[in-house]
Amino acid sequence: MGKTSKDKRDIYYRLAKEEGWRARSAFKLLQIDEKFGILKGVTRAVDLCAAPGSWSQVLSKRLYENRKEDVKIIAVDLQAMAPLPGVVQLQGDITKLSTANAIIEHFGEEKAQLVVCDGAPDVTGLHDIDEYIQSQLLLAALSITTHVLTPGGNFIAKIFRGKDTTLLYSQLRIFFEKVSIAKPASSRNSSIEAFVVCQNYTPPEGYIPQMINPMIDDVQIIIDDTDSEVNHAIIPFVVCGDLRGFDSDMSYSLNLPGQKEYTYREVVQKPIAPAYKEILEKVKSCSIKHSAITVEHTEQTSSDK
Repeated sequence: MGKTSKDKRDIYYRLAKEEGWRARSAFKLLQIDEKFGILKGVTRAVDLCAAPGSWSQVLSKRLYENRKEDVKIIAVDLQAMAPLPGVVQLQGDITKLSTANAIIEHFGEEKAQLVVCDGAPDVTGLHDIDEYIQSQLLLAALSITTHVLTPGGNFIAKIFRGKDTTLLYSQLRIFFEKVSIAKPASSRNSSIEAFVVCQNYTPPEGYIPQMINPMIDDVQIIIDDTDSEVNHAIIPFVVCGDLRGFDSDMSYSLNLPGQKEYTYREVVQKPIAPAYKEILEKVKSCSIKHSAITVEHTEQTSSDK
């Protein structure tokens, strides 16, 4: 939690300090649970990208409220964080299979009933870039979740809302019976963040969990490592071209540095019957008629004088 005047005015920032939460984000999970009852009956939970630990705090307090035994909570992050009662910390990379195996081993060869992830990259302020990076983090969280979540379990993760939110919903519905997108009251209205609440994990029959990191791995090679027809049906999204090249959404000067002066050239093949040809003819015809009327009016005015 920051120390700026804006944070000091934030009611959830003040409440977090008063109630002993490590960050105001604790209220986001509390409000999601209030709406969906996601923590009810859970005894095995995993908090991905856990630091500084506010969501692990919520899990610790809520899961241990009514039962003291058999509750197991694992907090996973690359960064170390201060200890929490009843929470086992695992310092590891969520894109590594070894991390998934360590989680399952801690549960005694059982799997988690709930996986949560409040992780987010350091935002750049460029919405498209931030949304893309967050989607890759979500994919990494979903990949490890398919390894450690028991059928019927639930998954909650942060997303950045964008034009492809409906596509994300459709993709998550492949693995979960019900998917909702929630915006807790404690999440600032000015923020593009929201949370996917995925309930009843039901992977497609024949699906084999795999660790996929599209930022590094060749997705097609990883998919071909299995004999599962379901895995082969997963379509990799590949960005072609060097990101240091031209951006198709930007405008550039006609005279680029280091190149010859721009010379206009006709198109290689003009449209044979363009859709706009008819309207251009009508505009041209109306223009001629208007000019003729103007000339006639001018001549009439001169003769009257």
